[in-house]
Parts: sequence; structure tokens; C-alpha cells
Amino acid sequence: MYAVIMAGGKGTRFWPRSRESRPKQLLDILGERTLLQQTVQRLSPWIDPAHILVVTDRSMISATRSQLPEIPPGNILSEPEGKNTAACIALAVIHILRREPDAVMVALPADHWIRDEALFRDALSVARDFLNLGGSLRTPDPRAVSLSQGMDARGFGGYLVTLGIRPNRPATGYGYIRMGRELLQIRGIKIFQADRFIEKPDPPLAQQLFSSGEYLWNSGIFLWRVEAILENIRQHLPQLFSGMKEIEAALGTSQEEEASQRVYAGLEAISIDKGVLEKSSQVAVIPLELGWNDVGSWRSLSDLYGESENLVWGKHLGLDTQGCLIYSPRKLVATIGLKDLVIVDTEDALLICPKERDQEVREVVQQLKERGWTEYL
Repeated sequence: MYAVIMAGGKGTRFWPRSRESRPKQLLDILGERTLLQQTVQRLSPWIDPAHILVVTDRSMISATRSQLPEIPPGNILSEPEGKNTAACIALAVIHILRREPDAVMVALPADHWIRDEALFRDALSVARDFLNLGGSLRTPDPRAVSLSQGMDARGFGGYLVTLGIRPNRPATGYGYIRMGRELLQIRGIKIFQADRFIEKPDPPLAQQLFSSGEYLWNSGIFLWRVEAILENIRQHLPQLFSGMKEIEAALGTSQEEEASQRVYAGLEAISIDKGVLEKSSQVAVIPLELGWNDVGSWRSLSDLYGESENLVWGKHLGLDTQGCLIYSPRKLVATIGLKDLVIVDTEDALLICPKERDQEVREVVQQLKERGWTEYL
């Protein structure tokens, strides 16, 4: 079993803490460990660190290695530029294939929060066993498997599995997956056919999807056999497949860096969801209640700690202040009569905005680029 951690994001919505040289996943936003370190820690009881690969931007290789001394340096893979998750996953796949062609892998982001880590690992184990049913690898105790009527376990090895999160509100910031027919249960955990993917919906549609009870949030956490995902990439993203074959031929040679730069320059930036999963007929989803959060913006921290209380990092004196998020480790922040604001003070920048507009922080970052104020990036 292998794990691939996707750690190349810029985390622009966490500006001004998140910067190009130290993006969100390398920050200690939720505790003493960074989000990346917490992701590895979540996996390590279940997967040997030697089987954990991290894919990141070339500029962040050194910082990533320094945060993860338990991961072999050769397992920290670099991309010359970000091309979304399809390229990131494909790059990891060609490396895993050289080691273990019949491996099962989990691919997951570096910057998520999961409260119920035991259930998370149980779900990964169930997904692995689902993919191994009918194969030559170790399979679960037949007494723990309950097939739905008409199902044949021998065909499950080619499936692509995603973890779905049962929604607790009609969120518009997540993609949704519709659950189809139940395929089977393993140790009490149900696995369904994934019938439909819907990108971030507008509020009326989000309410409809939430009320139906048929849809799950797309967590962006996937499991599959490496040979199965590679075949799906060949079918649905042939340019990416061909490019990765060029890089694979150059691995370990003096031409590897040149081939990687050349191939990535011509790749389409596309997610694995849109490029592959939405087109495949063999996608399964496992519905879970994990206490999951994608830690996508400052406001998302309020989902973890509660909307009504003030969240404070540093010193804060508040009069008639409610529901604010305040980060100021160096100086006292005093507030009067404020509600539902984000206040983030760093050494060289100060951000103040309503929580409901925190998605626009990325536009601030874009404006900084356009104005040439690179010292704040």
C-alpha cells in the first residue's frame, strides 16, 4: 500500500500567513505540527513511511524534506510547475509502478483536517480490501463482506474509489457526488456506485442537493490500483499519459529534469476529478462522517472551533466583540463593537475583512502580483 500526498498548493486564501515560500500546508495552523506533518502522522500508523510519497513544487523541496525527516528524501517528488491534481497524481503513479506494479495507492491533499482518524484509517482499509476482492493479494475475511444482490466482486479491482463526506449544511464551496446503488459492505462500511459529480453549486442547487440526502461532499481523497488509474489516464487524458511516459523513460538519467520541464510546459491544468473520475463508469464512493474540513480559508477555522466564539492566536482585548478570528502573535489587538471579522497581523502585512468575504483574499494576492509588490508574496 502506498500513499501520495499532494502538497503543491499555494494556499493564497490564507494570506498574509501563507506565502509563496511557505504556503499553507507548511504552516502550524491547527496545532503545533504543520498541516503536512499532521497528514503524514495520520497515515503513519497504517502505511510505512517508506511507502509515503509527497509531490510538491520544486521550490518547496528543501522545506518539505526538513519538515518530514521520517520520509526518505527520494520520496519527495517535485513538479516544475503546478498543473492541478491529474498531473500530480500521474507523476506519483509512474514512480510507484517502478517499485510495485500491482500496488494500491491512496492520494490525498496535504492540508485537510480529520477529527476521527481511526474511522479514516478504517475506511482506507475497507477501500483497499474492496480493490483486492477477487484478486491474488490478501483479501478480507469473506464473513466480513456482504455483497449486494447481483454484484460480482471479481470486477472491483478496476474501480476508482473516493471518500465522500456526509454534508451537514448546503455548502457551495465543495463538489458533490451522488450515491447510486449499493455495491457491498465490508466490516459494516458501505460502498456505493458513484453516479454523478457536480462542481461547486450555487446556493439554490446546494440546498437541493443537501435536502435530497443522496449527495456527499467530494473530499478529494482517492484510492485505486496504480495500473487502474494509469489506464484511466490513458483513456481519458491521452496527452498526460504520453507526457508521463516520456518522463518515466528519463527517470534516473541526466535527462530527467529537462524532460519534466518540457512535458509539464505543454500539459493542460486539470483536476483528476474532472479529467478522469467524471468520465469513468467504474467509480465508487464511501460515505463517511469524519469531522472533515478542507481548511480552505480563514473562515473554515470557525467551522472547526465554532462560529460564535472569538478565535484568537496571540493577545486580544475585546469589548462587545463576537465571532471574530484574530491572529496576532506579536502585538495586542483591542477591538470594540466588532462581529464576524477576520483580522490577521503578520510582520509586514495586516488583513481585515468580513468572514463572509474571506474567499476574496486570493484576489488580494492577485492584485499584489499585478502591482509588482512581490515582497508581500
